[in-house]
Amino acid sequence: MASNKTQSSEGAMVEYVTAMIGGQLFGLPISRVQDVFMPERVTRVPLSSREIAGVLNLRGRIVTVVDMRARLGLPKAEDGKTPMAVGVDLRGESYGLLIDQIGEVLRLPEDGKEENPVNLDPRMAKLAGGVHRLDGQLMVVLDVDRVLELAPEMMAA
Repeated sequence: MASNKTQSSEGAMVEYVTAMIGGQLFGLPISRVQDVFMPERVTRVPLSSREIAGVLNLRGRIVTVVDMRARLGLPKAEDGKTPMAVGVDLRGESYGLLIDQIGEVLRLPEDGKEENPVNLDPRMAKLAGGVHRLDGQLMVVLDVDRVLELAPEMMAA
């Protein structure tokens, strides 16, 4: 049994780090989140796609920064707020997912997760691993592997 799931009377629970991107609530499985940080001194990568914001040095590791707004086909934020980044790893490589703001950690029942609804924006659906219906809003569960699966092509010219 994985350590990020705890048994309770209502079944297995999963913890998600929540994030706002373009006014939509997203959840990242906490088991995939390494850290949350303020991205500083992001260096653009020549010829990379617009989904790659650049690279930065985080405690001695080179981290590729993925602009989640661009990844979701959303316009750049105009509010002037400094974006946050969620650190994730894929096959030993470190990535920072640029988000508008970080939220709280939610513990939700595993069996409360539903398939992507048919009316979910297709740009979100291709990166989503399901949804949770919360009070008055939908939390889209980000599938970190799908978010990063374009990484080799994104890095190519």
